This record gives sequence, C-alpha cells and structure tokens, in this order.
Amino acid sequence: MKTEAAVLWGPGRTWEIEPVELDPPKEQEVLVRMVASGLCHSDEHFLTGDMPFLGSMIGGHEGSGVVEDVGPGVSSLAPGDHVVASFLPPCGHCPSCIDGHQGLCDMGMHIADGWQVTDKTARHHAKGQDLRIFCMLGTFGRHTVGHERSFIKIDDDIPLDRACLVSCCVSTGWGSAIHRAEVEPGHVVAVIGAGGVGSAAIQGARSAGARRIVAVDPVAFKREMAREFGATDAVATIGDAFPLIQDMTRGRMCHRVICTMSVGRGELLAPIMALAAKRGRVVITNVHAWTETDVSMSMLDLMVMEKELLGSVFGSSRPEADVPQLLELYRDGLLDLDSMVTSTYPLEKINEGYQDMRDGRNIRGVIVFD
Repeated sequence: MKTEAAVLWGPGRTWEIEPVELDPPKEQEVLVRMVASGLCHSDEHFLTGDMPFLGSMIGGHEGSGVVEDVGPGVSSLAPGDHVVASFLPPCGHCPSCIDGHQGLCDMGMHIADGWQVTDKTARHHAKGQDLRIFCMLGTFGRHTVGHERSFIKIDDDIPLDRACLVSCCVSTGWGSAIHRAEVEPGHVVAVIGAGGVGSAAIQGARSAGARRIVAVDPVAFKREMAREFGATDAVATIGDAFPLIQDMTRGRMCHRVICTMSVGRGELLAPIMALAAKRGRVVITNVHAWTETDVSMSMLDLMVMEKELLGSVFGSSRPEADVPQLLELYRDGLLDLDSMVTSTYPLEKINEGYQDMRDGRNIRGVIVFD
C-alpha cells in the first residue's frame, strides 16, 4: 500500500515528508494506522549526532493508532483494536521478561537495527531504498507495520492523542520515579529537566507521597508547569537548587534525584550527586551523547556517603502492565496527560514541532494524523 511518513535521510538534516511503499504484515506482524505520535527528544538525537546515525529511517516511537490488518500467527491483536506502541517490545520469555524487567527484554537489542525483528528486512520503502524504522516502529508514518509485541491493546474510550504519551515519555518519567528511584512517602526529590519525561517523573513522585519535589529547568514556562504537575519548588539551575534543598532539609539533601534533561553532560554529574543525601539515589534517565566517556564526580563522596548512581531505560517499566495502569490513572484523574500536550501539529509541520521543542515552548508536542 502507499502511505506517507517523515524520513530522516542523514544526520544534521531535517525531517522530510515522503511517499512510502508499505508491504503487508508478515508472520506475527500487524498493520497499524497511526492516529497520534509524540515528538520525543530521542528522535532528535539521531539528527544532532548524539546517537549514531545508522541509515535512512522513518522516525517516531511514541505513538498510538488502530490496527487495520494482521499477519499469520498474530494472537494478541485484531483489526479495529486501539493500540499504544511500546518502543521496547517485550518477548515475554527471555530472562529479563521472566524477572519482571520487560524494559530490558533481549528483543530490545534489535531496536537500533531499525529492521523488522522477525526477519531483519524492511517493510517500508521510499526512493528505491529500504527504510529503517526507529525502535522497530516508525510512528512518524501515517501507517506502519511492526511486530505484534510492539503494540499494546488499550480501551477504546481513551483518546489516542493522549494515550500516545504513555508509549514513551510518561512510562519513562513515571517509571523512573516509581520503579527505579523507588520514591517513598516523605521523600525529598529533585527532578532535573521539566519537559515531558520530567513532568511525568514529577507526577510519579507526587503520587508516591514525596514531601517536597524540586523541579530544575532553565525555561520559566516549564518551571510554571512543573508546579501544576506537583512540584513544590522550581528553580532554574542545579546551582540554584543546592542552597534551596540544603535549607529545606537542614543540610540532609535529597533522598532521590532524577535526571530527565534533554541531553546529559558528564561534567554536571558532580553537582548533581551533591544534591543527594547520605544513601541518596541518583537516577540517570536522560540520554548522554554516545561518544561521551568522561564523567566528573567525587568517588570519595559516592563511597563515604553510600550514595547510589543508577541508570534507567524506559523508566525500568513493564510496558504490558504499566501502560494499561497509567491509562487507568488518567481515566480516574490521577495522572494529567491533558496538560502535558502543549501543542499539536499535522505531519507536514513536524520540523516546526521540533523547533518548538528546542525553543522550550512545549512540554510535549504531538503529531495528530488526519
């Protein structure tokens, strides 16, 4: 079939809207008509070079849509099902999945390839080339084909232009607070970066009963919104956060620090670790440039104060369990997705949407397909 998608032909270039030839789904694959797709910073990393560019690809990994067709052997989905994409598809039977860590599923090793996980070939083609699809999804297309485990069925009454957020940014931020940081009632928490992922982390920390939540972001609009999402305090810089937290905790500092800025920098780790209390936990959720190997921090502080430095991908979440749960919280008014969607764009204005992200105008921009 013929469809249309935003294609990145090389690093440093803009997204280009191209006609795409899409093959029908094969074994264990489904055809999905996309309804909405979030403009996540992770796609931007391939444009800027923070992540290595592996070849011409359709972007997008945070999306929602409706199943239109299924290939042989598909058992979990049927035409007409409303679905949310999972950028890390869980196989359900590898050691990580069995241990309850679906976000580390062995199937995830293939997301960088950009080919179909079933046979390592392409279903998307443009200008005579096979196209990769980011995270085996390619949600910047009006239609896509992917493995059935890459899509999670949801209830039909959930608006798809809101549901798309739990596909990545909300699961990642919420999970960073709940699953990886393990925020507890009474904790003092700092969230560094108050965009989409950070806003979800703030809401997760609030839900867990944090006593004080300090949002750190240089953009005044995001600091204002952070308070709407549950932050008790908001400052522009890590340097501003230190004396504030020192004062509010009588020098004990934060139980948890969650890093959700757009791109991390190794030289910031020392002041970030200084925000953490004795036995405090620092969670790195944001991407660092793939070429970065130098990190500045005091190992003596880490050892003497028994602090913890942890990584987290996808919020250490279990997508098949967490996506439905998060949408139930949204339905019950306990998770604010509506305020997170700052602006919506047609596919043709994807580059405008990403510029708004760079300029700090959005918590989350969303492409809505007509």
